[in-house]
Amino acid sequence: MMRAGFAAVLLFALGGSFPAHASSIDKLKEFIEHSVTGKAQFNQELLDKNGRSVQKSSGTMQFFRPGKFRWTYEKPYAQLIVGDGEKLWVYDPELNQVTVKKLDQALGASPAALLAGSNEIEKNFRLKDDGTRDGLEWLQALPNTQDSAFETVRMGFNQSGLEVMELRDHFGQTTVLRFLDLERNPRLNPELFKFTPPKGADIVGE
Repeated sequence: MMRAGFAAVLLFALGGSFPAHASSIDKLKEFIEHSVTGKAQFNQELLDKNGRSVQKSSGTMQFFRPGKFRWTYEKPYAQLIVGDGEKLWVYDPELNQVTVKKLDQALGASPAALLAGSNEIEKNFRLKDDGTRDGLEWLQALPNTQDSAFETVRMGFNQSGLEVMELRDHFGQTTVLRFLDLERNPRLNPELFKFTPPKGADIVGE
């Protein structure tokens, strides 16, 4: 099993304050336009195609738009994902292994492009309001390309901002991310978004 739901690590979400009448699409666009940096804790759950829980994980994340982020899984396994603006680094401390690839290949029409990419959201996604459920207003984002890791992405907004993301892959599995202690536009140390492979680490990729 892939540790910590690696396919979903390229996500960054924080909240703002939205008018009561704003649609979920308006809320997403407002977030992207006005959130340069952010940080939060998260809980993540992977559900199989029958809705059964397969894996749970948690950690912290920080981002600096566009394209810089640090995603740290703490439980059940340690894993670090860093986007430095040019490359994506994934470090597994237990295996002492680093995977690296070009960041534009990792972003593209992925969910990361919705929240940490450029402002050209509708270049890569078809957006539509998806009604109200569990007290949240939902947005559905459908990738415009066939090579996206996900079939659909759904985002649930409360009055304060983005609270939940649901990512359904091509195998019928769903990754659910819930964000806690959201902070918008905090001051972040630029060193957070740099990564140097540890000495002796096995490096896979470019």
